[in-house]
Amino acid sequence: MAELPEGTVVFGVFNETSEHESRVALTPDIVARLRKSGVTALIEHGAGAASDYTDADYEAAGAQVTDAATILGQADALGFVDRPSDDLIARMKPGTWVIGMLGSFTDADYVERLAKAGLTAVAIERLPRQLSAAQSMDEMTSQNSVMGYKAALVAANAYGSFLPMMTTAAGTIRPAKVLVLGAGIAGLQAIGTAKRLGAVVTAYDVRPASKDEVESLGAKFLDLGLDFSKGQGEGGYARALTAEEQAQQQAAVDEKAAGFDIIITTAKVPGRKPPMLLTARGVEGLHRGAVIVDCAASDLGGNVEGSEVGTHVTDGGVTVIGAPYLASEVSTTASNLLSRNVADILVHFIKDGALVVDPADEIDAAMVVAGAPTASKGE
Repeated sequence: MAELPEGTVVFGVFNETSEHESRVALTPDIVARLRKSGVTALIEHGAGAASDYTDADYEAAGAQVTDAATILGQADALGFVDRPSDDLIARMKPGTWVIGMLGSFTDADYVERLAKAGLTAVAIERLPRQLSAAQSMDEMTSQNSVMGYKAALVAANAYGSFLPMMTTAAGTIRPAKVLVLGAGIAGLQAIGTAKRLGAVVTAYDVRPASKDEVESLGAKFLDLGLDFSKGQGEGGYARALTAEEQAQQQAAVDEKAAGFDIIITTAKVPGRKPPMLLTARGVEGLHRGAVIVDCAASDLGGNVEGSEVGTHVTDGGVTVIGAPYLASEVSTTASNLLSRNVADILVHFIKDGALVVDPADEIDAAMVVAGAPTASKGE
């Protein structure tokens, strides 16, 4: 292990690859960017392999490729695709910074365990993404963009016909009708991708501003005959509907859904239960061979009633794909974007060669959920 320069901030990343995860929180090009900010990068052997980045790539960029124990012993800050396990937390030295999607909105006990371990926890899900200074740190935007793109491809692969209209010697095949529910970052990317594949695309979102965005991509906006004129919430997310509004929306979507071949749902809420956009009644109304891709499926539920992680076919012949890991299936690009987000968050906290929390800074105040030292180097 090479001796580290005195005074440098040391940033470590582990190999997090698993059955569902192929991304890495640091890519070689970002290693070079971090060096310019006085950051030494440590990365575990093989961490980037599933994203097509070799150990040699990292070494050429200036990172030190090593083992997990060395990273734990020398890193001032650790970056994660997923949040660290309790076993890993127990091995971290007090004062270490942890940067990742920590689930802080719904798992206060986990945040408390980070605090009790003496760690400084930076929860990316709490980023005030409406601030211009936070744009390059916005993991939700970057990863949802990848997710929406992949969702359209997964739907096309599962659908038993063409997406574009085809005129053949045997006759004309009509284009597939695609409905995208949720027109945020993921939804807009799904719309654009499905359009490029030749489908006739319609979309819906409760936010009033989304209508122009949908139509700007050449898609139709689904008219439910409802007026949720105050649908815009904080931070760019749709506000939570009242129980009455949600029931009206569900009934209207269920009725309209029957006319579509593919439905893609993208209404994720960071760390919280996603809204149900399509009920079991709506699924039953779809024709045999229709495909649903629910990007919000998780242990907390999904946008589609009864959806779960994985693929199942209903008794009516509808394929329902619960797909929360789509960004990981485009791991090279997703890792590159994620790495930039995490690195920019790290650099934001570096002041005069040390990691510092400024309580007066809006980003710091929002994201630091455990531990708030004035500096990370023994102070």
